Amino acid sequence: MSVDFTSIHNHNENAVFEAVLAAAPAHPGLAGNGELLADVACVALNRLQPRYIRHAVDFSFYLSEREREDSERQIAEAVDFAFGFVQARVAMRARS
Repeated sequence: MSVDFTSIHNHNENAVFEAVLAAAPAHPGLAGNGELLADVACVALNRLQPRYIRHAVDFSFYLSEREREDSERQIAEAVDFAFGFVQARVAMRARS
């Protein structure tokens, strides 16, 4: 039996990527470094519950307005934490 799982992805990924790019200008020490921004995205994603979906429309259909707002808030908080975390690690390495 052959099954194609390539349509499955974590709904939070795109939302986090967009939030990281939107917040990057406020963090000039990281904004120009794609590797560090990818680290920020990883830290943020690891703080969020994964939401695996096949089609974005399916996920949106099943969320209430409150759940959607909670998800947006959680993503914003995770991204904010992640920028602080990565900036602290960069500062520690610079002192070493």
